[in-house]
Amino acid sequence: MTQAQANSRIEVPTVLDQEQVDFFVDNGYLAVPSLLKADELEELKQDIVKVARGGYPNETIEPVPVEFSDDEVLTKILAIHQPHYVSPVMESYCRHPLISGVLSQIAGAHLAHWSGNVKCMQSMLFIKPPGYPGQSWHQDENYIPTRDWSLIGAWIAIDDAHVENGCMWVIPGSQRAGYLYPTRKHGNPDEFDTHDDMATGFDESPQIPVEVKAGSVVFFNGYLLHQSMRNRTKDSYRRVLVSHYLSSESLLTWVSSTDNQSVARVDVRRVFPVAGVDPYAWKGYESQPPEETKLYIRKARLDED
Repeated sequence: MTQAQANSRIEVPTVLDQEQVDFFVDNGYLAVPSLLKADELEELKQDIVKVARGGYPNETIEPVPVEFSDDEVLTKILAIHQPHYVSPVMESYCRHPLISGVLSQIAGAHLAHWSGNVKCMQSMLFIKPPGYPGQSWHQDENYIPTRDWSLIGAWIAIDDAHVENGCMWVIPGSQRAGYLYPTRKHGNPDEFDTHDDMATGFDESPQIPVEVKAGSVVFFNGYLLHQSMRNRTKDSYRRVLVSHYLSSESLLTWVSSTDNQSVARVDVRRVFPVAGVDPYAWKGYESQPPEETKLYIRKARLDED
C-alpha cells in the first residue's frame, strides 16, 4: 500500500438504518442477513480448500497430495489464523464494501464524535468440521486491547449456522459495562477448544443463540460475552471467516514493547484501512511476504499430532 493510497479516503456505502445502529450500541451485536451473495460464498468455500491444501506459499501448511479428498484435508482443521496474510481472496473479504460500510456505522457508534474510520488487524478462518469443539465464554477485548471500546468482529457465515452445528451464543448487553471478566481453564475439552480460557463471574441465563443463514454477517463488540458449542452434526461444517477491526484512531497495543517504548505508545502496524482514512498512515504499514508467513493452525484434538 502506497502512502497516497493510505491517505486517500475509502468511501463505503451506508448499509444500516438508525434502528439497527441503536440495536448494536444497546446489545453489542447485530446480525445482518444476505450481505454476501451465493457466488461470493462459493468463492470463499473454494479458497478455504486452497488455503488448507497449502495452495498459497507459506511456512506452515505444506502442499497436500492431490489424491487426498477435500474432506480428508478439511476434517483435520478447526481453524486457521490470519489466512489473509497469504490469500488475496480472504483479504478481499476483509475489505468487503458492504461489511466495511456496516463497520463505518457501528464500530464507534457509542462515541459522540466518532469519525467512521476503520482498520482491520486480524482474520480467523473457522472450518469446524462435524464433532469439533466450540469456544468457551470469552471477550475478544481480552486478547486485542483497544482504547475506545471500538474492537469489533465481523463473523461471515459461509454455511447456515444453527444450534446443532455450533452457532454463536451471546449475552446481549454484556459489553455495556466495559468490564473484562476474570478467566480460568474451562475444564471441558469435549465441548470447548482446549486452547481457550473461559470468562467467569457473570449470569449466563440471558444467553441467546444467534442462528443465521449463509451469507449473513454477525457483528459483535470486543467486550461482548460470546461462546459457541460443539458441532453436533454428522455431516455439516460450520465454516466462518471472522475478521477483527477497530477505529483507525485507536492504537493497536497488541504486543509488549521491545524497545523500551512506553506501552502507551505501542502501535502494531500490521493493519490496513477499510473505511474512511487512517490518521496514522504516516507511520507506514507492516507486511509479510507470503513465503515468510506463518499461519497458526488449530486442530483442537486431544490426540492431535
